[in-house]
Amino acid sequence: MNQENQSKALNEKAAAQYIGMSVSYLQKDRMNGELPGRTPGPRYAKLGKRVVYLRDDLDAWLQAHLVNRLMQ
Repeated sequence: MNQENQSKALNEKAAAQYIGMSVSYLQKDRMNGELPGRTPGPRYAKLGKRVVYLRDDLDAWLQAHLVNRLMQ
């Protein structure tokens, strides 16, 4: 990963904090994949044993889960 991408990559603790979810949510999502009735987690990259989340992917995940309250 080049220097520019390194600054965009967050470990799971930083990623969980960034999106306002728990580390265990991210871990369970990676372990279990998509489950009925559960919001799937953001994309991640696996680099050997290391798991990272790109800020762009986290932003896209947050954007995809916005709720427009006016459309009820």
